[in-house]
Amino acid sequence: MNATSVGLCFPERMLEFDDWQVTGARIARMASSSAWYLGDWLIYGEAHYADRYRHAVETVGLNYQTLRNYAWVARRFPLSRRRDKLSFNHHMEVAKLSVDDQDWWLDRAVKQGWSVQELRRRLKQKHEGAEQNGRSQRVVPKINADEDRLERWHAAARQASTTFDYWVVASLDHAADRILDESQTDPHASTL
Repeated sequence: MNATSVGLCFPERMLEFDDWQVTGARIARMASSSAWYLGDWLIYGEAHYADRYRHAVETVGLNYQTLRNYAWVARRFPLSRRRDKLSFNHHMEVAKLSVDDQDWWLDRAVKQGWSVQELRRRLKQKHEGAEQNGRSQRVVPKINADEDRLERWHAAARQASTTFDYWVVASLDHAADRILDESQTDPHASTL
């Protein structure tokens, strides 16, 4: 097989099905990698050169918004947090979420072998479920906690296979239920 800048030339003899599949997987990895490469390249250019996007559009021939998207996703995922088993597009689907939520969803996608479409469907389901519960949501003030405690809480959330935010809310609900139940049976019960 011969690759050119405009396509692939396949041999006259028919490829084995497994070889054809392996070739497709390699092409998909290259396409995903090129988005990461361009994003990282743009971030580097941002740090070192003026008018980087104008020059980038001229250099690579992609439109401005595409390049901005690549850089935005690359910025949201340092190399150490990128999942090599998932595509750039998987990462793009969760890029707007908190770091903890990104990690939770990407870990699930790896474990379950989700396609980008499946990940998108699950995210949409989760979002619609939050909207349909009919309750308004507010941001809770920050909690000051030492690193050991935070790591313990994050470990518990991972163990429960849920996002950190969800685990915190569920834990607070559980504590509130316990205390409220105790106060109904014994009004003099200790609150904590």
